[in-house]
Amino acid sequence: MVGDSLEWLDAARGDFRLPPNVTTDADPNLTLKPLGELAELTHLIRTSHPRDELRQVADGLFAFAWNETRGAELFAELIRGEPHATYPVEIYGVFAQAGLRNTTVEQLLAATTGLRGWRVTRDDHTRTLAVLNAERRIGLAPHADFEAVLGLTNLGLMPEPWALDRGGAYGLTHDVFHLTDWGRARGRLPRAQADYLRLWLPAWLENWLDEELWDLAGELLAVTACLPAAPYDPVAWRRLADARRADGSVPDRGAGPPAGDRAATFTACYHSTLVTAFAGTLARIALGAVEGDTRAQVHESEATR
Repeated sequence: MVGDSLEWLDAARGDFRLPPNVTTDADPNLTLKPLGELAELTHLIRTSHPRDELRQVADGLFAFAWNETRGAELFAELIRGEPHATYPVEIYGVFAQAGLRNTTVEQLLAATTGLRGWRVTRDDHTRTLAVLNAERRIGLAPHADFEAVLGLTNLGLMPEPWALDRGGAYGLTHDVFHLTDWGRARGRLPRAQADYLRLWLPAWLENWLDEELWDLAGELLAVTACLPAAPYDPVAWRRLADARRADGSVPDRGAGPPAGDRAATFTACYHSTLVTAFAGTLARIALGAVEGDTRAQVHESEATR
């Protein structure tokens, strides 16, 4: 599934291209957000998947995303225009972690993240975790205490499992991603939270698979792969695999839009297809991505190649 997903994403890279008005009146949720998500998840795949040919495809997509930022000059423009906006910091943090830095951007960030306004409490605690993780990646002083903020999230509070709605579930998956640096540091997951997730993830996963919410199911499978001694659910992976379209994309829900509508297909499929590649990579790592690991080899054809 990782290979099919990356192949579709590579063919669709033109749809990730930023428009000329990206720093003025373009909607960042339709322009910068997809590109940032492409960078975040392909960076993990390009550095972590055991198969060289998949790493190479992911590396090409990551390089494409970097080129779209014009060597991070884009972020300098965005920060000057919106000094308190968090999304330029979050996306730049992905590239900074990869060693791709820009002196002007870092000088601007040293100033803007030192302002009192930067420390104003945000309503979305999960988003605050994202900003704190970006600050760590860049090497900036954290504007808040990570553990204290985590304690205010769905992951930190561990609410009654039957009370977790779809929005809360997405918040919880991203709490895990920011805490573990997108699966790179699974040991950061506290035991109580790991036990809570291990107990309830199967029920949540079954529920949202039944509702054909493939994007959320993919994120839950990625979270499952972040658990210590991560369990592997072949039935869930098969159901997600069966949701794939003929072109290798995975719709966010149901069957997705008609095959001939390129714009609608990209909007409905890019994130869930990225998540599928990401979750498959984490599952491969969790199963033991080393030569001779029979457990990993048995499951590779189902989810992770």
